[in-house]
Amino acid sequence: MTHPFHPLWGREYDLIDYRHFWSEDRVVYVDETGQARSLPARWTSAVAEDPAVVVSAGRSHFRVADLLELAKLVRGAV
Repeated sequence: MTHPFHPLWGREYDLIDYRHFWSEDRVVYVDETGQARSLPARWTSAVAEDPAVVVSAGRSHFRVADLLELAKLVRGAV
């Protein structure tokens, strides 16, 4: 898990499957309880790092596309 704010950050799991569902690429893994779980592939090392994050050299953990999506979600919740 490479997403810096996810509770599982830093943990490693075996990749069971990589597929496109729920409108995004997701990885499937088995957690400590034996349950199959999935999460966005971009939160893991299963995909290459976003070039914007690489160029920022650690100064930013966010992509513009993700921040714009967050702004839409926040506007919808108000």
